[in-house]
Amino acid sequence: MQKEARNYDKIVNRDEITDAAAAAFANAGQVPEKYVRTEEVLDGVVVGEDESYELPVVDMARLLDPESAALEIGKLGDACRNWGFFQLTNHGVDEEVIQRMKDSTVQFFSSPLESKKKVAVRENGFEGFGHHYSRASGGKLDWAESVILITQPPQDRNMEMWPTNPPTFRDALEVYSVEMIGLAMKLLGFMAADLGVEREALVGAFTGRRQSMAIHYYPPCPHREKVMGITPHTDGLGLTLLLHVDGTPGLQIRKGGRWFPVRPLPGAFVVNVADILDVLSNGTYRSVEHRVIPDAERARTTVVIFQEASVGGAVAPLPGLVSKGGGARYRSIGVEEYIKGNFNALAEGTCFIESLRI
Repeated sequence: MQKEARNYDKIVNRDEITDAAAAAFANAGQVPEKYVRTEEVLDGVVVGEDESYELPVVDMARLLDPESAALEIGKLGDACRNWGFFQLTNHGVDEEVIQRMKDSTVQFFSSPLESKKKVAVRENGFEGFGHHYSRASGGKLDWAESVILITQPPQDRNMEMWPTNPPTFRDALEVYSVEMIGLAMKLLGFMAADLGVEREALVGAFTGRRQSMAIHYYPPCPHREKVMGITPHTDGLGLTLLLHVDGTPGLQIRKGGRWFPVRPLPGAFVVNVADILDVLSNGTYRSVEHRVIPDAERARTTVVIFQEASVGGAVAPLPGLVSKGGGARYRSIGVEEYIKGNFNALAEGTCFIESLRI
């Protein structure tokens, strides 16, 4: 399985966090030119505080209660069709597990740069500490520090890139990654019910597949009209589960040509449909473009889990949905070819699944 990880290394480019980058993040009085992306930040109207809207909220306790399950499954389905995002409350994940993950993340990013550099991304590398993926923005960089790791299955891990400072990090991440598989599988079971397919058809597409994680630290920036935390993109894998380590906003979702800021609910996960689930659902569920704009005064830290999926080694619509929907809306592609195409498209600033539409 290490061969697969090496293939990631060849097709993903990430920049190292240099001393100069760390100094810029610590004192953002003047933003270095390689982070100035004013045109991109101002591309599109951001919905103002005065407009009333709410990102859909799905309650896991209501999904699990036979008396309220049908209504809540309907809310889940509407969220996946119309927004591609929702906040999940009463999720049932052990609060102690979450707190350990939060504490370890805060301690890691609070440590000196030299300590973080022990797991620095290597040349043309995928895993480790560095900037996010380089994208098609004229060599510009995101205003963020990130640790990206393959977390599941265990044999796919590169433990050299797992931080040992703080000492709690590895154990916290190990336990958290397992909890996230459990949460994802529960959600997928309810999604299958909404889509009208056998539970095993959808859950089985995710079972035993690779899981990766990105922890992001977005330093505050008083010139937030100039910098981008993460470039607008859709998530290329199957299902994304985001944990806010703090309450700082920054995530924005593009809907109807406008950017809708997400207002984090305390204790909730933000869950979104990613490109492979869009394909599996034969376009019923939507993978939606989103971005991050750093806050002017407060740092923002998140822990993001990405679950991969495939059907018989391919990224393709579920057969049960093809027969119902009058044919496939996406062509089938081998999962390795898909992953390579997705990363290449990411670098070019395009969305790979658009090339798969029939």
